[in-house]
Amino acid sequence: MTIEKIVEQALQDGYLTPAMEAEVGRICDTASELSIEEYMALDRLMGALLTGEVVAVPRKQFINVMEELVLTEAIARVAEIEATSDCTLDLGDVAAYALNRLPPLYATTEEGANYQRSKAKDELSNLIAEQVKDAIAHNLNQPDFYPERTSIQKGIASDDVVLNQVSELLKDYAHKFEHTRKSA
Repeated sequence: MTIEKIVEQALQDGYLTPAMEAEVGRICDTASELSIEEYMALDRLMGALLTGEVVAVPRKQFINVMEELVLTEAIARVAEIEATSDCTLDLGDVAAYALNRLPPLYATTEEGANYQRSKAKDELSNLIAEQVKDAIAHNLNQPDFYPERTSIQKGIASDDVVLNQVSELLKDYAHKFEHTRKSA
């Protein structure tokens, strides 16, 4: 969407949504130079915002109470397992697995969050514990695929290092690749 269309939509609706604001920001950040029309549209938008003709919708702050409840349960269970055995579990994987199988409990105020916590403790505590237990079992049953693997290093100034890493990956995973060139 163009800046002009976003401004036109904001003027028509009377609102500038966070998505519209983000898109204008993205366009401005990626463009090497804005056109006269784009500057005029932005000027018109600024004027409309200053006069109240267009209202910027604030970004809503919210939390998913289920995340904190699952993390609390997962931390306790993972700590028990790691204290009594030699296995190490990935807390993030365990929590994500469980969260994907539980309903979200979003709140926008502390009062709402307290309500969601209370509701979850009354109605969902057994389900949360069961899903965390299943997540741990799933994590423990995961085989170690390619334990010798390493990630491509980020932030390396030298292109040669990245090219060498890609070359090594190709040697490891594309060993049947034909190295001959066909002539035209």
